[in-house]
Amino acid sequence: MDELESIIEAQREKDNFWWTIEFSTPLSDNSEELLSTVAALSDSIGSYIFTEKDSEGNERLFLRADYDGTKPLDDLMFMVNFILKDKDFKDIDLTRAYKTSNQPWEKQHYDAFPPLNVGKSLVVMAPWHEKEEIAPNRTPIYIYPSTAFGTGYHESTQIAMTLLEEVVKEGDTILDVGTGTGILFITALKLGADKAIARDIDPTTLDEAKRNMNLNGINPKVCELSEGDLLKGFKGQVNILTANILLNPNVSMLPDVRPVLKPKGFAIFSGMTSVESSMFLSVLNSSGLEIDKELKIGDWWGCRATKSWS
Repeated sequence: MDELESIIEAQREKDNFWWTIEFSTPLSDNSEELLSTVAALSDSIGSYIFTEKDSEGNERLFLRADYDGTKPLDDLMFMVNFILKDKDFKDIDLTRAYKTSNQPWEKQHYDAFPPLNVGKSLVVMAPWHEKEEIAPNRTPIYIYPSTAFGTGYHESTQIAMTLLEEVVKEGDTILDVGTGTGILFITALKLGADKAIARDIDPTTLDEAKRNMNLNGINPKVCELSEGDLLKGFKGQVNILTANILLNPNVSMLPDVRPVLKPKGFAIFSGMTSVESSMFLSVLNSSGLEIDKELKIGDWWGCRATKSWS
């Protein structure tokens, strides 16, 4: 907890205020990833993504990002507007910017990331909730909220965690593709898996995964972290494969999934909307896999698959 305490103390020394900028974008298969990228590129010191209806009743995804209060707001706005000029961010609107003050920095984050029960046996917790009482039937998964994908507060991550907790067992090896914060492989290890292999195309997210491993008391020796593009170059077989990514990378990876699964292995796919499920399933069924279970939370959908022997 020393790192958190130092951040809090540093923020107190800045007279307890920071700049907050809100962004919004229509819901899509990559809207959360785009908002997270904006937060990272603009050097946000903390961010929160949530869904809310606009004035016309349409659901949109919002990013509330906080910035160092010692920086001039004009300079900050210039940088943010420059980032949003990129064609990849053309659907992202800057909603408003304001000064946040008169409340402790840590209280805002307490409010934004309360303990969240997931599935039948898990509870996702920010590290500053570490000393709070935990129900005896819940395993805590400590995740530091950041710009990396997978804080546990998004429905797609909850789907993957729920499908995972039902099948992971002692001695398993898990391969987590597009690991982000590492929440899925950390969950597997805390539920009894012996080894994790985690890959992400963005090497900067691996530091987030390492930090979260440390928060959960995970021995670095049981996890192999590496930069990797989906399953390219991967050799070997695992008991469980997890991929909480997006529709297109999930689909493109499907032909390579069956060879990496052990005979009774499971592949868990998430990060897709209910509308996209039929497209994904049509490809899955021709990839030597068959559905074991589907799960929907809100507008989001995921599934667990096994090898097809027919």
